[in-house]
Amino acid sequence: MIGLRPAFSTMLFLLLLTGGVYPLLTTALGQWWFPWQANGSLIHKDNVIRGSALIGQSFTAAGYFHGRPSATADTPYNPLASGGSNLAASNPELDAQIQARVAALRAANPQASSAVPVELATASASGLDNNLTPGAAAWQIPR
Repeated sequence: MIGLRPAFSTMLFLLLLTGGVYPLLTTALGQWWFPWQANGSLIHKDNVIRGSALIGQSFTAAGYFHGRPSATADTPYNPLASGGSNLAASNPELDAQIQARVAALRAANPQASSAVPVELATASASGLDNNLTPGAAAWQIPR
């Protein structure tokens, strides 16, 4: 029974520290030093949230660069369903998906003679990647 009081006191102290003080401190510092990033890097237009600078969007019009494919199955670029496709590199379904994406990209950009950049045919680990390499952007310029 003697060892129970210090153990309980230590547990309560660490619970308050890691469950209360630390989260509140990091939230306050994040809001103070990086308010735009801490709030999700939201993009506003006409006082309406249009998206986030951290999440890709589906652009299919010829005037826009096409981004990386989304791995979120039901609703493309859905941040609530973030995650990779979980298909192994040896899975024939993954190969079929990539071949279909390459065929669609070739049809949309018939002037391109070089190979389709990898990031245009494969989804990122989160399925929401918003970045393209300069090579992937340059490949799309002819269309």
